Amino acid sequence: MPRENKTHSFKRSTIALLLQASLATGAVMSMQATHAAEPAAAEAKTYAIAAGPLGAALSTFATQAGVLLSFDPVATQGKTTSGLNGTYRLREGFEVLLQGSGLAVRQESDGSYSLTIAQEPKASAENTLPEVRVKASREVNMSSAMTEGTGSYTIGSMRTATKMDLSIRETPQSVSVITRQRMDDQAMYTLNDVVKNTVGLTVSKWGDERPQFNSRGFQLNNLMIDGLPIFYEEAALSTGLLSQYDRVEIVRGASGLMEGVGSPGGSINLVRKRPTREFQSSLTVGAGSWDNYIASLDVSGPLNEQGTLRGRSVVSYQDKNSFQDYRENKRTLLYSILEADITTATTLSLGASYSKEDNPGANWVGMVTYPNGSFLPISRSHSMSPSWTHWDKESKTVFAEVNHSFSNEWKAKVAATYVESQMDMLGVSFSRSSDDLVYGVGSYNYDITQKSVDGMVSGPFSLMGREHELVFGVSHRVKKDDWTGSWPSGYSFILNPLDANSASSAPYPILQTPNPYANKVEVEQSSIYTSGRFNFRDDLKLIVGGRLDWYENTQNIRSGTWLNNVNYKTTRQFTPYAGLVYDLNDTYAAYVSLTRIFAPQDYQQPGGGLIDPREGTNYELGIKGEHFGGRLNTSLALFQIDLENLPTQLDVSQCAQEQTSCYTTTGKVRSRGIELEVSGEIATRWQMGAGYTYNYAENLEPSSYSQIGTGSMGKRYGTNLPLNIFKMYTTYRLPGEFDNWKIGGGIQTQSNIYTQYGVKQGGYTLVDLHAGYTFNKNIDLSLNINNLLDKRYYSGILSTASGNFFGDPRNFMLTMRYRF
Repeated sequence: MPRENKTHSFKRSTIALLLQASLATGAVMSMQATHAAEPAAAEAKTYAIAAGPLGAALSTFATQAGVLLSFDPVATQGKTTSGLNGTYRLREGFEVLLQGSGLAVRQESDGSYSLTIAQEPKASAENTLPEVRVKASREVNMSSAMTEGTGSYTIGSMRTATKMDLSIRETPQSVSVITRQRMDDQAMYTLNDVVKNTVGLTVSKWGDERPQFNSRGFQLNNLMIDGLPIFYEEAALSTGLLSQYDRVEIVRGASGLMEGVGSPGGSINLVRKRPTREFQSSLTVGAGSWDNYIASLDVSGPLNEQGTLRGRSVVSYQDKNSFQDYRENKRTLLYSILEADITTATTLSLGASYSKEDNPGANWVGMVTYPNGSFLPISRSHSMSPSWTHWDKESKTVFAEVNHSFSNEWKAKVAATYVESQMDMLGVSFSRSSDDLVYGVGSYNYDITQKSVDGMVSGPFSLMGREHELVFGVSHRVKKDDWTGSWPSGYSFILNPLDANSASSAPYPILQTPNPYANKVEVEQSSIYTSGRFNFRDDLKLIVGGRLDWYENTQNIRSGTWLNNVNYKTTRQFTPYAGLVYDLNDTYAAYVSLTRIFAPQDYQQPGGGLIDPREGTNYELGIKGEHFGGRLNTSLALFQIDLENLPTQLDVSQCAQEQTSCYTTTGKVRSRGIELEVSGEIATRWQMGAGYTYNYAENLEPSSYSQIGTGSMGKRYGTNLPLNIFKMYTTYRLPGEFDNWKIGGGIQTQSNIYTQYGVKQGGYTLVDLHAGYTFNKNIDLSLNINNLLDKRYYSGILSTASGNFFGDPRNFMLTMRYRF
């Protein structure tokens, strides 16, 4: 592999991206002018808009009428409409929808429309009050920021990066959101689907059911659910089908202010659906390639006459085969939540979810290659695992949340969750003996519990004649792992990797009892944190904060006759955060941010003991734009991450005699890159989520061992992740008499990847198509065709004996949604 000119490569890519950003900015300004120039529709049209939430109905009406309507979602929160059925002119339609809401529309100078408070008729002109524009404050309650029903690919505000309710433009870090509408349009059913379609993120695998999420060259090892962090355990944790979530928010770059310890790559926040104040229900059914069937029932609404008690339940089930032999997925989800207004200022939420995944035929380690790393001439349906393998997961979650608003605009929130996960697997791995490929068989059972609680207060304060915002909080979380493992004694089977029927001949193993492997792990983290947003000038904001963490990791390991007890502990570990945002004008803001990284690790050194924690610094600067009243967000970011002590797996010959794996550190790694993203409504009826990422990571200091798989000093780090990634998905609702139709599609392209084992995957491009048809206010149908050109590719690679996985061939999904 020739040595790459890293500096020149980075400079060329940076210049190219700045040119692309300039073109994109020009395009956005052009589209903005197009928006402004669009005349209000004066002709009468026929509408069939169902009764229900006012905000969703207004958005639907504006889209079908071909006009731009801007409003804060909080202004319509809790308000309903009787719907619109018949032929109406624009003003007439607005009046019918807004009847009894206390709101009215106003046409702006650019031809767009906005909501105002309706005026009461007065007896004389002298007594007429001037019109008051609606400007509602955002609420702490997560239900005030739901994307459901908005039809949008972006969001007004999020808390995932700073614990403050800020718009994307106001947040001094790279953030993305996959909304409910986009999940529905792209037929995303799992978290894997979301990550694969998120700007800058990639999915790699240890096995069929062990996905790893990567950002900016590093693995993400934390998740948040409704902003509450939990440890991500890819082997056992089931996040369930996406039907229980309103959206997924993503932070790229270190999020130490939210989590204390974690990956420098970023964090993923899954935001649950919440009960609605009006009754609504829907049934979704789908059928697709490889006998992929899915059904979901979602019911929500008030449970008493006053609406102070509300509930929501979601039931989903998926049963699908695979393009690979023997492979199946069966997923079950049950989700329920109750929300009660204890007082006018206090809301209590209680909920639970259950997720079960049965995965017969799951491949433990992936496909093998020839010893020189070249791919085998085999069909994508070829399975190297016998049908008796499996990887089953089950997770049970209970959670509670209390929100309280004080009279001085301060708010308090306490949230807690308990997650219990189990995993049961039986699988095969591969090793080479002379020219033979020999099966290794293992069975493991994981029992993992997690407890997490977080309490915070936030609110405004005045200083030097200006209003600022503060957040104070405490958190505590505990994870307990109980792992056991077994393998057969004297098991022998030689696989012919070129024979599609060879794996089916493997005999079922008889495992050792009692289990020769056991591992008990307890991780405990306690934290206090604070952050402030200081309003120096109308156009200049500083966000500064930090947290102290007390962290302890205890492990008790038995592997055959080898015993090892490990403990790592740190106290008052400080993680700072700072971000500065400067408004260039009403549309664009420039920002810069930095934060420290601290991530203790549970990887064992040869002979025992834990390797040192990862430490480093995350730098970022960029420009963000908020267009069309927040309906479109754009961003351009440059980032650098300096990180020490990354884990590197050693050859098993370097481990202690009974150790199944051991690790060392990689010295120092630097990751640099550039990101460009566009999300939201780029023109009337036209939604888009798109972005480009260039990321180059290199070893700055050598480790004491050669780095397996990805190069050593002076070469790229993480060569099995692409340098360049472009992702785009878009939908457009046709105008006029064809407005029942929505069409769209997507493109994903990435550059080549490789490893030191000689395994290489060339760059590739995937094309997807989407078409949707709305029959009436209750029923719509959509068709998704993925990998339209049937590109043959590997979605991930690693070594000659593991980590190589075929990407999905061409496939389709037909989905019907019925609202009643």
